[in-house]
Amino acid sequence: MQSLTIPRPDDWHLHLRDGAMLKTTVPASATVFHRTVVMPNLVPPVTTVTAALEYRARIMEEVPEGVSFNPLMALYLTAETTPEQVAEAAANDHIIGFKLYPSGATTNSAAGVKSV
Repeated sequence: MQSLTIPRPDDWHLHLRDGAMLKTTVPASATVFHRTVVMPNLVPPVTTVTAALEYRARIMEEVPEGVSFNPLMALYLTAETTPEQVAEAAANDHIIGFKLYPSGATTNSAAGVKSV
C-alpha cells in the first residue's frame, strides 16, 4: 500500500463549549470531522443522559445544511453518578461513555472525582 486516504476523520476529544461559541465551533468541526466525542466539562457539567441529549440538540442546530456530523456524547463522571445512570447511558446510541476528571485537574473540573 502506497497511501491511505481518510475522507473525514474522527475527533475523539472535542471541546465545542456551549452557547454562542457553538455557532463557531460546530461548523468548524462538522465540516472536517464525521464523528466526534464531545467533552462534558461545561458549567454546569453534563452529568445525565437528559443533559447530554439536550446539549447534543443544541450542537445539531449549528451543523451546516447538508453536512453529515455525528457528535457522540460523553457524560461527566462524578461521585454522585449511580449505576442506574451508567446503565441508562449505555443503552443510548448517542452516549459513548463517561469522562473521569480528577477534581481541579483541568478546566471546569471542580465537580470531578476526588478519589477512585
